[in-house]
Amino acid sequence: MFDFDPLFELEPVSVESIGFTEMARLPLGELMAADWAEALGGVEAELRAVLDFLAAETASGHQVLPTPSNVLRAFRQPLAEVKVLIVGQDPYPTPGHAVGLSFCVDPRTRPIPRSLANIYRELEADLGIPARVHGDLSAWADQGVLLLNRVMSVRAGAAGSHRGKGWEKITTAAVTAVANRRTADGGRPPLVAVLWGKDADTVRQLLSGTAVVSSAHPSPLSASRGFFGSRPFSRVNELLKEQSCAGVTWELPQVP
Repeated sequence: MFDFDPLFELEPVSVESIGFTEMARLPLGELMAADWAEALGGVEAELRAVLDFLAAETASGHQVLPTPSNVLRAFRQPLAEVKVLIVGQDPYPTPGHAVGLSFCVDPRTRPIPRSLANIYRELEADLGIPARVHGDLSAWADQGVLLLNRVMSVRAGAAGSHRGKGWEKITTAAVTAVANRRTADGGRPPLVAVLWGKDADTVRQLLSGTAVVSSAHPSPLSASRGFFGSRPFSRVNELLKEQSCAGVTWELPQVP
């Protein structure tokens, strides 16, 4: 069954195991948090088409990452709780790495990907927080950090292979939903968006009125061109404080 974190209190899927074909036919409310299901209702047909595409990939013998139980993991975090949006590109293409949250990997992955190692390096330079040997960022997600990949799946061993397959419309709707939330009195709930690299910057136009922290991507190919020294973690917390919101505790557990 789905390995849902009980934190999100979703109804369990009533099957022992599930693939992309079955996911494409389940109600959205069984695939994600209730408020996300409502927010993404306008792109439900597109989401089902993407899931059918993933089922076809699997049927053709290709390994799709992350697994069906994790491909929509970012949407299990209630939309109402999001206060930081970090936009990634697409999942890590190495089998066993991708877990459905951008930049995050399975806790057992060693060594961690180089982009994540650079994120840890900047975290230490910014806030003095030592790097962890693991790459489990779920403690950030638990605090309302939405770790959203622009494209939410990939063929194993082929980075970028699922671009242009429909995910972009879905994640555009997701970012729009986050940015357009309103409180009961019509105000904006606290939100800071973190845009690392050109792919992430494509959603900037959707974030009118949202505080944005942007820089080069933490990839080894670009980190030295503006990511290192950008101090994103302290800047996010400063911007949240300006919105009368508690900052994120960026220090991760030593053992996930």
